[in-house]
Amino acid sequence: MRILFIGDVVGSPGRDMVKEYLSKLKDKFRPTITIVNGENSASGKGINEKIYRQFLEWGAQAVTLGNHAWDKKEIFDFIDKAKYLIRPANFPEEVPGNGIVYLKVNQDEVAVINLQGRTFLPAIDCPFKKADELIEEARQRTPIIFVDFHAEATSEKQAMGWYLDGKATAVIGTHTHVQTADERILPKGTAYLTDAGMTGPYDGILGMERSSVLKRFLTTLPVRFEVSETGSAQLSGVLIDLDNKTGKATKIQRIQINENHSFYE
Repeated sequence: MRILFIGDVVGSPGRDMVKEYLSKLKDKFRPTITIVNGENSASGKGINEKIYRQFLEWGAQAVTLGNHAWDKKEIFDFIDKAKYLIRPANFPEEVPGNGIVYLKVNQDEVAVINLQGRTFLPAIDCPFKKADELIEEARQRTPIIFVDFHAEATSEKQAMGWYLDGKATAVIGTHTHVQTADERILPKGTAYLTDAGMTGPYDGILGMERSSVLKRFLTTLPVRFEVSETGSAQLSGVLIDLDNKTGKATKIQRIQINENHSFYE
């Protein structure tokens, strides 16, 4: 089995890249399932129902979220009906939506879990304890468990990777929008990458207009960040090969498509 994961989709430039390249990536790499992180896909913060459905139409089987899950208020109108939309599982139990989804693939199932870190992010429930709870549940059905860990601190992401080594098939970080080059298979068979990177504006700063971000750094004044709509775009993600029976990863490969990394290389 092979899993394709596409990192944080930012605004319309990110959506355009998914629309243009997802089918090409699927033709080239033949993933069994495709997962997209869509928490920034609607104007740079949040997601709406139309975009969620577009991701599924373009070929994704599941869409994960993160700390901007609730930024578009309409999400409360559809999240409980969105079967393949996954918000961080360690939000308080009272919030709507699901933190784990099971995808049927022929005779196998894949559990997709979304967790959010707590370092430099809002204090919510413990992601490590929630991971234990959900993985114990998932292992009653399948050894194939994919974790999107949406977190700020590199140390917290690495800690989760080591904590879940041998328990999850993959622990892939999102949120920081810059792809890291530390992909590896941990000793007990878990594929790990600190951050899958961003799908969206290539010439902005984390997907936002450079001028606004620079003004914030230079003046410390409050600034409204807008998605960069000019310049080129990029797609970032990762491929994971795994053993269906054991759930252990056998290979991990980063993907980048931008003006310096051609899809056709």
